[in-house]
Formats: sequence, C-alpha cells, structure tokens
Amino acid sequence: MFKAYDVRGLYPTELDEDGAYRVGRAYVEHFEPRTIAVGRDMRLASPAMAAAAIEGAADGGADVLDIGLVGTEMLYYAVGDLGLEGGICVTASHNPKDYTGMKIVRRGALPVGGDSGLGDVRDKALAGFGPVVRRGEVRREDIWPGFVAKTLSFVEPDAIRPLKIVVDAANGMAGVMLPPVLERLPQLDVVRCFFEPDGSFPNHEPNPLLPENRKFVVQKTREEGADLGVAFDGDGDRCFFVDDTGEFVPGDFVTALLAEAVLERNPGAKIIYDVRASWAVPETIERAGGVPLVNRVGHAFIKHRMRKEDAAFAGEVSAHYYFRDFSQADSGVVPFLLVLELLSRRSRRLSEILTPFRERFFLTGEINTLVADIPLKLQELKERYAALGGRVSHLDGVSIDFDDWHFNVRPSNTEPLLRLNLEALSQARMEEKRDEVLTLIRA
Repeated sequence: MFKAYDVRGLYPTELDEDGAYRVGRAYVEHFEPRTIAVGRDMRLASPAMAAAAIEGAADGGADVLDIGLVGTEMLYYAVGDLGLEGGICVTASHNPKDYTGMKIVRRGALPVGGDSGLGDVRDKALAGFGPVVRRGEVRREDIWPGFVAKTLSFVEPDAIRPLKIVVDAANGMAGVMLPPVLERLPQLDVVRCFFEPDGSFPNHEPNPLLPENRKFVVQKTREEGADLGVAFDGDGDRCFFVDDTGEFVPGDFVTALLAEAVLERNPGAKIIYDVRASWAVPETIERAGGVPLVNRVGHAFIKHRMRKEDAAFAGEVSAHYYFRDFSQADSGVVPFLLVLELLSRRSRRLSEILTPFRERFFLTGEINTLVADIPLKLQELKERYAALGGRVSHLDGVSIDFDDWHFNVRPSNTEPLLRLNLEALSQARMEEKRDEVLTLIRA
C-alpha cells in the first residue's frame, strides 16, 4: 500500500480504519509536527478513515485542524497558506470506488514519499506504539473563503468573457470545490454534469486519463456546442480539457498554453516540464521568453526542482499542473481558471489556438507494455538507437532524440510495465516509429 508518492489500497482488505490510525500516528511521531490539517474526499469509507487518521495524529501529539470534505489541493493550500507543519488528505485520487488511501505532506505542502520518509512512517506504523504521552487538540477549520480567494487571485475574473463550458466532475471533489468559485464568475454558462459527490461513482470512474472515461464530456461538449469541455479526476487536483470540436487536448499542449499564461505575469521565469512531453512545450516556453527545464516524472521530483530553481510553473503530461504561488503544489481549479482567461483574452476558439501544435507535433500518447526484464529491454533500446545516431538521456528511463522524432521509455513505479511516449513531426513518421519501437519492446 505504500507507493512512491502516497498510501493506497483496497478498503477494507488492504487498508482500514486501524491502518489509518496507525499511519496518522506514525507520521506525527516520526516528523513531530505541532499542527497539521486533515481533510477527506467523498469516498464512502473516507469519513471513518479520516476520523481514524485524526485520532492517530492527535494521539501522536499533534494539534489537528479538521478541514472536512475537501479536494486534495485544498489540503495543500491549508498547509502552505496557514503555515502548518504538515497534513493528510484521505483520498484514493482517481482509483476505482473500492480503494482508499492517504496523501501526506510536510511543511510547505512538500510530499512525504518513498524517498522522503514514507518508508519510516510504514515501519513505525507496523511496529506499534507506546502509551499516549500528549494528546493533541482537534478542532474544525473553515478554509473555504481563503481557498476561493487564492485560486481566483491567479486570474482577473472580470477579464473572463461569457463562455459556455461543460464540466464533468465525475461525482468527485470538483463538484464540491467548483461551485463557490463559479459563483464569482456569473458570466459563465456552465453545464454541470455529475456534480453530486458520490463515492460509488455511478456514472463512470473518476480517471479522465482513460479514454473511456472521457467519452461523456466529449459527447456532451459537442451536443451543447460549448466553447470548452473540462473533466476532473476524483480528488479534483487534475483537470483535462476538450476543445470546442470535442477533441481531447493532450497534457503537453495544455502545459504549453499554461506556460504562456504564467510567463505573461512572470517574464523570463523558469518553467519545468517532464521528459515525456512534446517538443511543443520547450519551444513555446522559449518563444514566450521563459527558461524551459526538463525533469523526471513525479510530483515529489517536480516540487523539489521547483523550489531549487524558483520555477514559476511546472506541467506534466498526466495533467498535474504546479504553481509557485500555490505552495509549488498541483491544482485542478487554477489551470481551469487560467484556460478560461486565456480563451477570453485571445477571443479565439481553443481549436484555433491549438492548430499550430496539431499541425506540427504528432503524439502517440502513453502506451504501456508488460515486459519481463525491464533493465535488459532499456539497454537494448539504448544500444539500438545510439548506434543509429540518437541522442541518449538517462534522466528518467531512456530518452532518445533524433531531429524529426523522439521517444521516452520508462518503467512503471508499481507494475512490470514499460511506458512509451513518442512524437514525430509528421503523422506518417509517428506511426512508423511507434510501430518500430513497440516491435522492439515486445520482442
């Protein structure tokens, strides 16, 4: 259950209330925070799991602010803007309904991950505890007004023109987070879909990264003749966009657009992107006067690099978008607002804005393959393409660059899979090289 970035497992067979208590207490006893926040998502087990985590954290000696039903980014906001020493959000993010979990952060909303203390928390949770030395106080805290004001500070609300948008909240936390933000934007015509928080996910799983979970928002955007379609994941910290024609917008292209928006307010800033991204991203950053910095995949690595470089923004292909002025944390609401403002200022349809990208950059998206010996396969790919003159990088898996195409292959953190992302400067070249590399991977 202890993954690279969080704790996640099936409820109650892998993770239950006793486990939540143990993780909450072990986290506090290991890191010794004075005050933390604890929030939860809308999953059916989350109220009981959050109550148990709060008990554990209080028994461990921390004062606990119970912030209630919140999106994960609201926990990040609470920890960062209230100056707390840490926090726990009880959530299984985009996983199916049978899962539960916890995302844990330290001061500054820095994640507690596999290489930053989560293993110590696990060991302490399994070892057990002595008597309670000091029990912390627990009180409720209303962070909603501050959170709404914070997200709206990233845009000029009056600059957002009347737009028709379809929003699919997937019965997740976006259906709770967005209404108080949308109240401040009465000029929008919002078609609200599945806004009722329901941890049984009666309509579809809350993972828009999978095409089957985007079918609804694509169809609805076309039916409504909307300017934009937006789909959120379960805990609301990722948003995915569909243009006015109903075509899905890859996370790389969204990263490029958001980078432009951020650079307008932060001229010359450093912008971080991940190794899987389209060439559209660094080219757009440079053209907008920014400094592009490529980085390993994963929010722990991204957030650390953002602090080190004082980067204003970072974007991942998986639709995690991070902002320096949001405690270097990822948000779903902020990119949603920035795209609305961008469409308003440019007075053009999103499909028109994206045309230069779509006419030049052709992406496979991520293709996963079960591989028996991952290190051997990575070595084979490196040797094959280095011999053909490819430029090799080992930043995250293996990346190979040629003048008119490039690819990255990297192992999964949790499964024996190789993940391929490939791009070329023509559709035919992309398909040719995709098939060629996949044949080698699957040989």
